[in-house]
Amino acid sequence: MSAKQQGLRERTRQAVRSQLMDVAWDLFVRQGYDTTTVDEIAAAVGMSQRSFFRYFASKEDVVLVKFEKVGALLADRLAGRPAEEDAWTALRRSFDVIVDATEHDPRHGLTLLRITDQSPALRAGRVEQQKQWQDLLTPLVAERMALSPADHDPRPAALTAAALACFSVANGVWLQSDGTESLRRLVDDAMHAVQPGSF
Repeated sequence: MSAKQQGLRERTRQAVRSQLMDVAWDLFVRQGYDTTTVDEIAAAVGMSQRSFFRYFASKEDVVLVKFEKVGALLADRLAGRPAEEDAWTALRRSFDVIVDATEHDPRHGLTLLRITDQSPALRAGRVEQQKQWQDLLTPLVAERMALSPADHDPRPAALTAAALACFSVANGVWLQSDGTESLRRLVDDAMHAVQPGSF
């Protein structure tokens, strides 16, 4: 198979995965995660259960892949922040890619947090994915601080971990409020608690 054919095949695969994810999340929001079956997700896009498993290992995998995509979005947003912005502010503004979407339509965010809170396996998977977010963001923070891996400086990882912890706490409080509180304010408050007067 040529490189061009392989590229087309991979793009087609990713398109089908995205379609399955979109359909699955619509079903999760409308009828609940537990009551949504793999058969229903597959049928909604006109495929068999067997075909579904070519794209996702399980229903849980559909949820965890969502976190992968969020990590890539955060990294892309952080990389695009102005160079003169300090690392803490740049991290906070990067979270707006999630905050903006959540405040526009909170249903998906609430569903995601509820699903992962109710399942020990998914909760563990979310923690692992957030560690991967840290691995993605830390080199960008280091670059912003004019540091290289050879410096063995703990500050980029510490700042990134602290910012992600603040974001996680804010999301937890937001979930407890059933989405009635402003996620934007909660994230600001959490990050200001660690660095008062920032951004």
